[in-house]
Amino acid sequence: MPASEALKLAQEKQLDLIEVAPNAKPPVVRIMKFDKFRYEKEKEIKKQRLSQKSQELKHVRISPRAASHDLNTKVNQLEKFLNEGHKVEVDLFLRGREKGHKDWGLKKLNEFLSTIKTPYQVTLPPKSAGRGYITQIIKK
Repeated sequence: MPASEALKLAQEKQLDLIEVAPNAKPPVVRIMKFDKFRYEKEKEIKKQRLSQKSQELKHVRISPRAASHDLNTKVNQLEKFLNEGHKVEVDLFLRGREKGHKDWGLKKLNEFLSTIKTPYQVTLPPKSAGRGYITQIIKK
């Protein structure tokens, strides 16, 4: 219908004429209260934001001197994060003189990664970062 008729109809019903799809040929409009339209848009945006958060970055911090049971606990936590669909950053923390033996720290990080049972893909290869090494992994 022509825009003038739609506007007249909206005024008769004491509602607003809202352009929904301006790029369509012809443009699509709705007759409704603008406050309700704005509320629905905000609700839709909020829902989209919540669905995007599923790819959140989780952190697991390990030490090269940690006991095997402690490392197994960290592996279990890491696998839980992977199964929930999160990206996981593994941080190997070196202290004091350990910083002088970065090759040893890298070996410990690779040993830790080899104990993960869940299939994963490395998105950020191990790199030196301040006090140790960091790497990022996601589930395959």
